[in-house]
Amino acid sequence: MSSSPITNELLHALFIIAIAAEAMTAALAAGRREMDWLGVCLLGSITALGGGSVRDLLLNHHPLSWVAHPSYLLITGGAALVTIALARFIHSLRHLFLFLDAVGLVVFTIIGCDIALGLNLPWGIAIVSGMITGCVGGVLRDVLCNEVPLLFRAELYATVSIVAGALYVGGQMLDLRHEAVTGGALAIGLALRLLALRFGWSMPKFVYTKNLH
Repeated sequence: MSSSPITNELLHALFIIAIAAEAMTAALAAGRREMDWLGVCLLGSITALGGGSVRDLLLNHHPLSWVAHPSYLLITGGAALVTIALARFIHSLRHLFLFLDAVGLVVFTIIGCDIALGLNLPWGIAIVSGMITGCVGGVLRDVLCNEVPLLFRAELYATVSIVAGALYVGGQMLDLRHEAVTGGALAIGLALRLLALRFGWSMPKFVYTKNLH
């Protein structure tokens, strides 16, 4: 299936917005851990670009996105630094950042799936590739901040990525129009994530409190 230039441009524009937003939320996490300015920049870039980097390393897909496009490092590092200056005002924009985070999750997922499909990998690997792209950056952020990763909590996050990825990969395999497949995966994935945030939807938790000794 041939992709539309307009669709690709839209995805790229959303990708740039998403990596900037991810870097800014990571900068706030760095601030809560009292990191210095270099740490803020590094955490912002790792969070925004880490998922794609891990995906590319696992799939032997080179060059890495930030190596091919060094401007991504400037965007993420710059966004993280801007956050330092705007930190006192950002809390009032919390809902906007949650929305942009949801957009980023779905866009990263679709891009990850598309790269795997471009390498002629099986559909299951493509969906996992999308999930890695969408979720691993946040895992790296949480690990570096010594927190339990959001991915491993009950909140619907990885599940949203899997659903969006499955819709995109399924549409591609059925040879549907690229614009419809991309738009459908974006809309459904974004709606699912926002509804989960609004109504507190979550996966069942496993709770075990007994000691084996």
